[in-house]
Amino acid sequence: MKLNTFKVKLKKNKIRLGRGIGSSKGKTGGRGHKGQKSRSGVAIKSFEGGQMPLYRRLPKRGFKSYNPSNFAIINISRIQQEIDRKKILPKDKLNLSILQKTKIINKKYKKFKLLGSGDLKEKFDIEVNYISNSAKQKIEKLGGKVTLLN
Repeated sequence: MKLNTFKVKLKKNKIRLGRGIGSSKGKTGGRGHKGQKSRSGVAIKSFEGGQMPLYRRLPKRGFKSYNPSNFAIINISRIQQEIDRKKILPKDKLNLSILQKTKIINKKYKKFKLLGSGDLKEKFDIEVNYISNSAKQKIEKLGGKVTLLN
């Protein structure tokens, strides 16, 4: 038995619409009489025969922002707390990876912003992606250094 010896009909004969009464799909060609659906080039999207369409039955719900703010936000007071608890050493240059290792910032964040709420007692150097003016002034007032990353 070989593939070229099989006698299997692979193609189905296509019914030719609108080719006379004897073809069983003549005259109107299975489209019925009159009406929008009998005309050519018409598609009725999401019309459900008068029933309330699905897109109108479901509630409207929110939107997805095109540029979501995927960065952690921390105040100076929080960093000062961690320095007081001796989780962070003020001698070290603080950056995102150090804050993630000490579990101050979640690992899912790729960037972080420092805000100026709270007071500072010790100077430290920090690398941030974003920083508020008040936070920058407070750090530099004590003699710390701020490095902005992209």
